[in-house]
Amino acid sequence: MTFATRPGSAAGPVNPAGGATPTVLVVEDEPAIATAVARRLSAEGYQVETVGDGLAAVDTAARVRPDAVVLDVMLPGIDGLEVCRRIQADRPVPVLMLTARDDETDMLIGLGVGADDYMTKPFSMRELVARVKALLRRQQRAALAAEQASTSGGAEPPVTVGDLVIDRAQRRVHRAGTEVHLTPTEFDLLLALAASPRTVLTRERLLAEVWDWVDASGTRTVDSHVKALRRKLGADLIRTVHGVGYALEPATGADAGEASPA
Repeated sequence: MTFATRPGSAAGPVNPAGGATPTVLVVEDEPAIATAVARRLSAEGYQVETVGDGLAAVDTAARVRPDAVVLDVMLPGIDGLEVCRRIQADRPVPVLMLTARDDETDMLIGLGVGADDYMTKPFSMRELVARVKALLRRQQRAALAAEQASTSGGAEPPVTVGDLVIDRAQRRVHRAGTEVHLTPTEFDLLLALAASPRTVLTRERLLAEVWDWVDASGTRTVDSHVKALRRKLGADLIRTVHGVGYALEPATGADAGEASPA
């Protein structure tokens, strides 16, 4: 099912790839929720496609090539986690996962297969729209940065913090010489922390810088992404300051704490 933008509406959001209207794929097997989400996103100016099962989601994503995906975890056919794996294997795309359980293990698994964000049902439609907009803004910024790097003829030098090397141009990360695969959100979060090593960044600041939105209810999103980073990079790399936020700490014995070009 396709929901188009409202007749006579403004030009709508700018597509990160340069088109006029971004397309959002909504994958939800509960018709009432799917219709409500699709209508609200359509009212915001997006082109919306909806499907109700996992296999159809994979096929539709390959055909439509959406700019963002709103994906329920519990689906008939194959579940949302497998859908996310297959979509990301074909083409990286921002994914907002919806889960019926407020279970951190499920959230970490979702982030581990390539989701950028998640929301627990029941959710605020206003907040869902805000998160989709934030995902698309971040995607647009990344596309513009890549374009500027290619046209300028000179890429930004990598950032080195201790044994951690962050290649901003190629969006690749190495620790102790070993490459570590990060999702786009994990990369942006790590880069934000690496810009001010040993400095505690509040959850609210990280939400604003990485997710492009300010809402105290989203601080658990930050916590879950930090846990995902620790699982991939090591628990010693990011320090928790309880009640405040997080700081990136160079490995023991590394040189001074400021980030520097490699």
